[in-house]
Amino acid sequence: MADSRPENTRDGYAQDWETWEKFTAEKGLPVLAVEEGTLVAFVHWLWQQPGKKAGTNTAPSTVERRLSGVISTARKEHGLTLDRKVASLAREYIKALVKQMEKDGEVRGTGPAPALLPIHMKQISKALPDNLRGVRDRSLMTMHFAIAGREHELAYLRNRDITEDPEGRGLLVDIRVSKVKPRKVKVLPLQDTRICPVTSWRKYKADVEELTGEELDPDDFAFRRIHAKGKSLMVGGITPEAVGDVITRCGEIAGLDIRPTGHSPRRGLATAAKKAGNDRSVIAAQGGWAPNSTAMEGYFDEEDGWEENALRGVG
Repeated sequence: MADSRPENTRDGYAQDWETWEKFTAEKGLPVLAVEEGTLVAFVHWLWQQPGKKAGTNTAPSTVERRLSGVISTARKEHGLTLDRKVASLAREYIKALVKQMEKDGEVRGTGPAPALLPIHMKQISKALPDNLRGVRDRSLMTMHFAIAGREHELAYLRNRDITEDPEGRGLLVDIRVSKVKPRKVKVLPLQDTRICPVTSWRKYKADVEELTGEELDPDDFAFRRIHAKGKSLMVGGITPEAVGDVITRCGEIAGLDIRPTGHSPRRGLATAAKKAGNDRSVIAAQGGWAPNSTAMEGYFDEEDGWEENALRGVG
């Protein structure tokens, strides 16, 4: 069951538990003392640790993730029976710390990933080179956006997972590897071919087949590694981390005023779809969010308020 989790999830949980072991060793606590009070102390300790960005301390999102990882590992790997509210006080403490952080004007972490919107993708599409690497990156970016994918979902797609709809309505994408649950996504063509995931995939597929002189192997990774010069295929698919690197590099090539990350296309689809008037349940199904996902609603909240605004018509 542990092996069935995506690799990045397993690695993340392992790092969370290693951090917990370091904390308990430093404080002289039993490593299995996963209790209400020790979790609060863990949060307090994490809050004072150095962050990834030089000169800052641990970001609130990292503290929250470490806490969740420790609780999950304690239950699944160490057989502890924990009350479902064992971390409630620790999470209340995180909220208090964040409130004080904002009051003090302290900056931690890199903040949320910016949304990669169609306007950005048009700029990127125009700037990408007209070689195999550029064609792959355009296809990866547009597919990432279309399925509101997570990085590992894109990385683990195989050729057999992307098929043409029998009635010619678009692509059927079978996302078999997901940290939440598998899903099948219907990808419609977009009117602007520069950002159309269907057009981009067909072009990438045709270029790979022309280069190899044969049809795509169904078992090969959909998005292959490509030599740095951008003209030849390498063995194997790209990693989840490389998916994010591709998106960031695309933003740099286009000179965007935002720095997109591997989460930006996912957020961008939610934002653009909501702006287009699509129903929340339809958006949630596309990206594999829970119908009442707080993360998805958070994206909406940041964009809402322009159409219905207390200043409209005033003055």
